[in-house]
Amino acid sequence: MLYENEEYKEKFILVAVDLGKEDVDDSLDELEELTNTCGGEVICRVIQPRESIHPGTYIGKGKIEELKELLVMYDADGIIADDELSPAQYKNLEDALDCKVMDRTLIILDIFAGRARTKEGKIQVELAQLKYRSSRLVGMRNLSRQGGSAAGVGGGVGIGSRGPGEKKLEIDRRIIRDRISQLKKEVDEIKEHREVTRKNREKQGMVVGAIVGYTNAGKSTLLNTITDAEVLEEDKLFATLDPTTRVHKLADGQQLLLTDTVGFIRKLPHHLIDAFRSTLEEALYSDIIIHVVDVANPVFEKHIEAVYDTLDDLGVKDKPIITIFNKIDKLTSEVKMVDLRANHIIKTSIKQGIGLDELDSILSHILKESKQFISTVLDYKDAGKVNIIREHGTLITEDYRDDGIYVEGYLPKHIKF
Repeated sequence: MLYENEEYKEKFILVAVDLGKEDVDDSLDELEELTNTCGGEVICRVIQPRESIHPGTYIGKGKIEELKELLVMYDADGIIADDELSPAQYKNLEDALDCKVMDRTLIILDIFAGRARTKEGKIQVELAQLKYRSSRLVGMRNLSRQGGSAAGVGGGVGIGSRGPGEKKLEIDRRIIRDRISQLKKEVDEIKEHREVTRKNREKQGMVVGAIVGYTNAGKSTLLNTITDAEVLEEDKLFATLDPTTRVHKLADGQQLLLTDTVGFIRKLPHHLIDAFRSTLEEALYSDIIIHVVDVANPVFEKHIEAVYDTLDDLGVKDKPIITIFNKIDKLTSEVKMVDLRANHIIKTSIKQGIGLDELDSILSHILKESKQFISTVLDYKDAGKVNIIREHGTLITEDYRDDGIYVEGYLPKHIKF
């Protein structure tokens, strides 16, 4: 007779090198949250101050010996490095420790694999994973050794083992290259489709606002609250991967499109940035950036920095930025809220509805600045022109007089009237 065992949680030791450039404890706090999101358990941390990361083993010999003892003491399944490991570092650490070795990049990729719902999201995640693993076929042999021993985001498989295929080590490089080539073509098709959609929006004169921010800052909550988008909201990292676009109608009748984008994170893997570029470029091709910040997070300033680093990598510049300092209702003490790159700052609690009227007011002002003001009397034979304002802009006044139709309204500047 078989008895169902309680779900097993893989146990890990977090490992980081302190180069003196950032708060390692903050970074490891985030890595622990990422590990928990995957369904793992963190049992302790090991930090080694060094002038530089060891090129062969990430950490020095002394720390490797310390890790060996800790792995036995805590009966741990493996270690997770806070930085992306090279193929050589993977292999050497596995040889030295004889346990499962992973890094921050692999954990993030694993979460993305569990979160992707649409065909587009799954293609992008698989491409990122294959690119990452293609250079690491010699190392990472232990990832499959314990695969299936624990449930993570997707359930039923060990952390770091979900995604492109079960027999990772048996897939040769040629097959991986062929698959990467095929996925790149599919991503290019997605990009072409997005470009067609963007051009159609431009023709229609639709202004687009991209909602960006650190993961779990409240982006989906904002879109849901002001547009009834019904995007999944969870108090988890990377709860939503697939961008959602909805029309937002302002109180004065003006409209714009709002797009919820993938959450950013410190040390966002370049494989993900490359694979999700067509999605992330929603910010590049938008007219307005709406930057949501979780001000209740004690390291929100670093989150702001990480978001701008990613936007800079994408080439996003010369766009009006509205920074929303969200979750002010959760603050227990006074916090200085500053964003020198923002054109407008709003203090909000999106869930409580605080500050959303101010957001609409700022959006309305930006939209009007991007449009030409029309005030004229149309001949009755040109009555059809009224529909141009209705369809592409905002019609304020429509008065039928003896000498013609008097109209007032706003139109996008690129539309000739």
